[in-house]
Amino acid sequence: MIGFKITTSDNIEIRFELYKDAAPITSKSFCKILPFTRTFFHARVSGQEIWIDDVPQLDIIQENASVFTEPGEVVFGPSNPSRNKTANCFGIYYGEGKGLDACNIFAKVIESDIQKLIELGNNIWKNGAQELTLSIIE
Repeated sequence: MIGFKITTSDNIEIRFELYKDAAPITSKSFCKILPFTRTFFHARVSGQEIWIDDVPQLDIIQENASVFTEPGEVVFGPSNPSRNKTANCFGIYYGEGKGLDACNIFAKVIESDIQKLIELGNNIWKNGAQELTLSIIE
């Protein structure tokens, strides 16, 4: 398993590489729930982020967790510790942002696909929610 990709409704693919060393539990657990399709929204508070809160549930610990991310990074809110405000939320930062609580940072967009991710994020920000499909890249 190398990573995962997003496929938009107009068949644009955006690829992501897993942080297998920094977040091995989250990376492996996330890939087990793929593929899935969900409607992604633009964040209201955390910055340039698209996200969902109806991701298939993962029972994972906190690892490589922070509220600070770099553009292109992917986060998943761990269910442990139980006080986490972002438990079972999944987000993709396409630009600057800061999370509401520490999330596991477990992947990043492949550099050659960053512009496609920025365009997707801006499209969701300007035009509203969009259905996206996530699947494994072998």
